[in-house]
Amino acid sequence: MNQIVEPSSSFTFPANFVWGVATSSFQIEGAANEDGKGPSIWDEFCRVPNAIADKSNGDVACDHYHRWEEDLNLIASLGVDAYRFSVSWPRVRPGGAEAWNEQGLAFYERLVDGLLECGIKPYLTLNHWDLPAALQAKGGWANRDTVHRFVEYACHVAKRMGDRVAAITTHNEPWVMANLGHETGDFAPGIKNRKIAMQASHHLLLSHGLAVQALQAQGCKSNLGIVLNLSPVVPATDTPEDKALAQLKDGKLVRWYMDPLFNKGYPQDVLAYLGEDAPKLQDGDLRDIAAPMDFLGVNYYSRKVASSNGDWNVHKGGLPFTDMGWEIYPEGLSELLLRLNRDYALPPIYITENGAAFKDAITDEKIHDIQRANFIARHIDAVGEVMAKGVSIKGYMVWSLLDNFEWASGYEKRFGIIHVDYATQKRTLKDSAHWYRDFLLRMKAGQGQTEILAGRV
Repeated sequence: MNQIVEPSSSFTFPANFVWGVATSSFQIEGAANEDGKGPSIWDEFCRVPNAIADKSNGDVACDHYHRWEEDLNLIASLGVDAYRFSVSWPRVRPGGAEAWNEQGLAFYERLVDGLLECGIKPYLTLNHWDLPAALQAKGGWANRDTVHRFVEYACHVAKRMGDRVAAITTHNEPWVMANLGHETGDFAPGIKNRKIAMQASHHLLLSHGLAVQALQAQGCKSNLGIVLNLSPVVPATDTPEDKALAQLKDGKLVRWYMDPLFNKGYPQDVLAYLGEDAPKLQDGDLRDIAAPMDFLGVNYYSRKVASSNGDWNVHKGGLPFTDMGWEIYPEGLSELLLRLNRDYALPPIYITENGAAFKDAITDEKIHDIQRANFIARHIDAVGEVMAKGVSIKGYMVWSLLDNFEWASGYEKRFGIIHVDYATQKRTLKDSAHWYRDFLLRMKAGQGQTEILAGRV
C-alpha cells in the first residue's frame, strides 16, 4: 500500500490525552567521555568483540548532547504534548555513588527548561539500561546494594527536576535488563546466568518500589510509575505442549512483573519452574515492590508466539513484519490492554513506546516510510478501541523521535520518524513524522478526531 487508509473507527480522544515522542540517553546523546560523564555498562559492552552487529558504539550516536536545542525545535515542530527521555545515571553520578557531576545535571535541567518553554511536558526516565560501570564492577543489579544507590540517585534527580517534570519513570523494561542482559547475554552487561538474571529482576522491582516511596516521602510533585515491555503470548498450535509453553512465557514476561507490582507476589508456576534459580527475598520486599504508583507505562511492539518445537517464525503467522523480524500485529495491543485491565487494579496507563524499524530509502532528500506511518496509526486506533471499552489510557508516545543506536543492532535498524545521517548528523523528517504532525494538528483543531485507524501495511 502506498498510502494511509482512512479509518473505520469513530472513537474521539479526550482533549487532555497526551501525545508524545520518546528517546533514551545512551541511544542518542553521544558525548560519552565529556563533561565528567563516567562509563556505563553499555560503553563497556560496545567494546566486547562482536557484541554489536555493526561493531559500532554510542560514543557519538546522534550527538544530542550538543544538538539538543536543534532536536528540541524538531520536537516542537511536531506539535506533540510530551517528550519522554532518560537521564544517564553515569552522566550525573559517574561512579554510581558518592560525587555528583554538576555539568551532567545542568544538561538535563537545560533540556527540561527548554521543553517547558516550548509548552512540552517532560517525561523523565531514571534508568533506561545504562547502569554506571562502577556499580557493575560491584555486582550491578545482582547486588542488593545497587537498589539503595538507585534510590539515592532517584531522590537527587527529583530534588533538581521533580518540580518541573510531568512524570518520573523508575525503570524502562526491567525484563530486558534482567533477561537479555543477564540470562542470554545479548545486551549489557553480557552475563549468561539465569539465577543472576532472576535476582537482578527482583532488585530492579524492589528499587522501583523503594524509590517511589522515597520520592513520595520527599514531596515529589511528579507522577511516578514504571514502564514494562509487555505482549500477549499465544501458542503456535492448540497442542498441550504449545499451550503450556505459552502460559510459562506469559508468566516470565508479563506476570513476573505485573503480579508483584500489583500486590499478587511472584507467580507460583514461574517460581516452580525456576526452582533454585528463583530470587532470594527479604521480609517486606513484596510489600515494598507493590507501593502504589500513579501510572503504568506499557511498551508494545508485537505479540509473542510460543512453539514447543522451536521453529516458529513470523512468516508462519501469515502477517507482515518489521525489519526487526517482528510481526505487525496491532490487535495484540488491544488484546494486551484488555487483559491487563481485567486482571489487575490498574492506575492510568500510558503507551510509552510504540513504533517500528523499517529499511528507509531516501528519494530526493525525502523518506517515504509509509509502512511506519501505517504502523503508528493502526496502533493508535487500537488504543482508541480499548479506551472506548473503558480502559483508562492517558497518553501515547511514538518510538522513536530519531533514528539512533539500536543496542546490539548498532545503527543497522532505524526506528525514527526523523532520519539521521550519522556521517553529517543531518536530521530529516520522514513521511511518518509529517503524518503524525498533521494528525495531531487535526486532533487539536477539533477536526478529524474520528480519523484514527491507520492504513494497511
